[in-house]
Amino acid sequence: MVSGVLDNPRELSALDSMGMFQAAWNLPEQCEKAWSLVGEASLPEVADWRQILVTGLGGSAIGGDLLRVFAADKLHLPVLVNRDYTLPWFVNKYTFVFAVSYSGNTEETLSAYDAARERGASVVAITAGGKLGEKAAADGQTVIRVPGGIAPRAATGYLFIPMVAVLERLGFFSGMQAEVEGLSAHLQELRDRYGPQTATRENLAKQLALNLQGRLPVIWGASGTTEVVAQRWKGQFNENAKAPAYWNVFPELNHNEVVGFEQPEDLLGRIWIIILKDDADHPRVRLRMKITREMVSKAAGLTEVFASGPTELARLYSLIYLGDYASMYVAALAGIDPGPVRVIDYLKNELAKHE
Repeated sequence: MVSGVLDNPRELSALDSMGMFQAAWNLPEQCEKAWSLVGEASLPEVADWRQILVTGLGGSAIGGDLLRVFAADKLHLPVLVNRDYTLPWFVNKYTFVFAVSYSGNTEETLSAYDAARERGASVVAITAGGKLGEKAAADGQTVIRVPGGIAPRAATGYLFIPMVAVLERLGFFSGMQAEVEGLSAHLQELRDRYGPQTATRENLAKQLALNLQGRLPVIWGASGTTEVVAQRWKGQFNENAKAPAYWNVFPELNHNEVVGFEQPEDLLGRIWIIILKDDADHPRVRLRMKITREMVSKAAGLTEVFASGPTELARLYSLIYLGDYASMYVAALAGIDPGPVRVIDYLKNELAKHE
């Protein structure tokens, strides 16, 4: 597939059976709408909670990681993310739980929801429906229903922002509506830069995809700022481009991964490193990034990308948005439909035979 496909919106659309490009284009409006979904929902009364736990998998869990990082310097309670059938032993009536499953039928999340209810935890379910919505409603727990019809990985606004809105209504956050409005406005600017209608010569997402064509993406973020974005990029290259990708974080990677750029030379020559940078990165981490770039750029390709935007959420999502588009353009360069995830569907069908 020649690179010319990137500048042909009609070809991109023909490859895209599930409307992934349209879903990305609609993300600014999705984020705005996501804030309003909590509305006047009946929320649990604030209790003597000692931690907040988000349980979910895949695209439904990334929102929990975003909350964990975003809330670290704002909440007096720790936020933890659970990706399993079971829950940590400490979960009990002193735990506030978000059970997040876009489809509402993720078996691990349903199992974890049952465990949370058995232990007396307060639960808010965020879902488009399915068994999770039915269970939570029957149990008298709060259900925040989000619109369905798109891939879970394209619903990041619906799966993250309602948690922020719930916590604001409960008194844990303040001023978050302005954060979300700033996020939405900035994404509207960015889609004019990254969308299919913008030519490659002016489009960073398309340029990045060309660099990544036929190469292995290795995404590096920074602990406490862009770590979740790096993880998100990895997952988007997996699901959209159907390709392997890897991620790590500074400063941890300076204590192990950075040593692994001596051999084998043929493999290193096919690696392309993306370093995600934010103004809020620790000064010593910024120095580590500079030194590390000088060290590894002799062995592998490398691009640095910078967060932008007026608020913390806008900066986080500016990088998420770039990765979403870049991963779909990598798929297009390979002639691959970014939508279907047939391997996951096969796995779910096989598991269903053993229920």
